Amino acid sequence: MTSTQPEPVHSESEDHKWDINVPGHPTRADSPEYVAARNKMNQIAAGATGLVYGSPPFQDHHGGALWLKDAQGWFLVRNLVGIEWSAQFCADPAKVDLLRQNAKRLYDLLAPEIKQELDPDGLLDTPIQDAAGVAKWTDSIFNAGVPLQPSFHTGVLPPGGAQSAQASAQATGGSQDALDPPATDGSQGAQASTPAASQPSAASQPPAAGQQSAAARASAPGQEPAGVHHYPTPIVDIQLFKYDDFQLWVTDAQGNPAAVAPVAPRGSGNASVHVLYATPGSQLAAQKQAAESTNTPLVLGPDHPLSQQAYTNQQ
Repeated sequence: MTSTQPEPVHSESEDHKWDINVPGHPTRADSPEYVAARNKMNQIAAGATGLVYGSPPFQDHHGGALWLKDAQGWFLVRNLVGIEWSAQFCADPAKVDLLRQNAKRLYDLLAPEIKQELDPDGLLDTPIQDAAGVAKWTDSIFNAGVPLQPSFHTGVLPPGGAQSAQASAQATGGSQDALDPPATDGSQGAQASTPAASQPSAASQPPAAGQQSAAARASAPGQEPAGVHHYPTPIVDIQLFKYDDFQLWVTDAQGNPAAVAPVAPRGSGNASVHVLYATPGSQLAAQKQAAESTNTPLVLGPDHPLSQQAYTNQQ
């Protein structure tokens, strides 16, 4: 992306609840580097195998793409971090240059023609020393070339039914730069079976009537995924490797999306779940925060409606 005329300080928001103040920066427009990166990404991804991010058409995610090629063809690895377009305005050129150096070391191990095909202008060999250099790197094939299926890029789980995602409508060719929410990963220290006495009593209380009705809304396998721009990466990545018959996204008693995971191996007979994500501001989020404030995960027993939703396709 390139910039045109300056904008004043302004807010950004979507239907998915978030609202931030963004410092004044030039209006966003497609840069030549970004257009080239998007075209090259689509060309390569069309023939690549083993991609887990969904099927075409792809959106172009600023996620630190590093495309490699061997005897079997093109495949994707990713750099240490990716830089979203709007994040470039706080990026330290010296730190961004470390990403360039990391990528250069990798490509220097490969056949020279691969590096030449991806980098005919020598970006990998040019130190990043200023904002212009950061901008070129941000929109290059080495950062903005991660091919994501649209809903996995910007999908939002609608209230009242966590099992169907809808892509955020932004006609930017997949170049959305919404900021990711803070990760609320509660994946450590999962407790098997029913919550212990030291956990908040809310976790073991009988479910409310609204929760019972929520259990009936559990969907069949194959739900659209939630997007990396709107949910914590440690949670959305689970969508890419979980069993198809496990329902990661469930709906809480208030109709909000939540994410859960098993607490024991498949086939163990333990049907409890660990709450990994709860919609901010929800009652479930308050329970989760209370549990984790005592270094205890929020684990729901097998009879809880969220547990029943999670395993509904395995019954």
